Amino acid sequence: MFYREVGQYNDNYAAASRMVPVLQDRWIIIAVAAFMVFAVPFMVNDYWALAILNPVLILSLATLGLNILTGYTGQLSLGSAGFMMIGAFGTYNFLLRVDWMNIFPAMFLSGIIAGLVGVFFGLPSARIKGFYLLVSTLAAYYFIWWFFNTFEYFTNYTSSGVVTIPRSHYEIFGFNLASASGKYLITIITVIIMTLIAKNMVRSSIGRNWVAVRDQDIAANVIGIQVVRTKLIAFFVSSFMLAVSGALYSYTYLGNVGNEIYNLRRSFLVLFMVIIGGLGSIMGSFMGAAFVYLFPIVVSRLGDTFFGGGALDSAFIENNSKIVMGAIIIYLLIKEPAGFAAIWQSIKNKLRSWPFTT
Repeated sequence: MFYREVGQYNDNYAAASRMVPVLQDRWIIIAVAAFMVFAVPFMVNDYWALAILNPVLILSLATLGLNILTGYTGQLSLGSAGFMMIGAFGTYNFLLRVDWMNIFPAMFLSGIIAGLVGVFFGLPSARIKGFYLLVSTLAAYYFIWWFFNTFEYFTNYTSSGVVTIPRSHYEIFGFNLASASGKYLITIITVIIMTLIAKNMVRSSIGRNWVAVRDQDIAANVIGIQVVRTKLIAFFVSSFMLAVSGALYSYTYLGNVGNEIYNLRRSFLVLFMVIIGGLGSIMGSFMGAAFVYLFPIVVSRLGDTFFGGGALDSAFIENNSKIVMGAIIIYLLIKEPAGFAAIWQSIKNKLRSWPFTT
């Protein structure tokens, strides 16, 4: 952006196909990741860790999971909240009933279960697409909600249906990470790992198959791509990531598990984040989640600054935030369908050639 790539040459295929080919970009990414992992936990207070950073990171991961399915593969889905629910309940029950388990393998196993459920409900994609598939995934959400609402075993027979997570569930190799900084560490490490996996997958032959199916599934089939298999892989990966984000949402943000937390509104919210951030963009997933979650907070803070504390009612802020976000979605669909990610890429391209732009 503020530097030139001139003089950086690749003399082999491996160097040319690096995840981040520009040297300066690699160092920036490594520095930011190291700062987020090793410095931020000691710099931020509990409010910033639990109320700002954790939910933004978790919702970014959920958005990335849906983006794999919708943005990269072109399969519409409203089952996001259901798969997040599987991740939350699955992680809770693994930790409750298996003595040696800690949160990381519990999230992994819950993600596998969610992935298999996603594959099952993704089978109709072999025959239907578009809004018809959207209805199928909506049925998946209602089935998952009914399942956890009916069988009280998964809430450990709690009468309220909402389970408070005990501190013992945060034990990892003898260290208890129930503090705000500990929960942040669990979140940031998981999000970095999952983002790296997603980035490598979209660069692989699997990712290229996803894009081919999204752009033209008939042509993809003609050139030898197994369309149904490609779609089901996308359903599995997407459901896995959504389940992990759901587990993090309960464990490192809310501190409790309940099926009412993962209502249909959350599915729409994640879908809006994908649209605003940019379909088929990993960076866009983070940008969309950050914007949707932080926008009402920023509006509230600005209102308190200019009009005095409490001058703007919280309901007024929430309702008007929805109106503004709806207007932004409409504007992006008309002017920039690729979302904030495309806007950011355009800015980078202009800065890269500055001051020689015309």
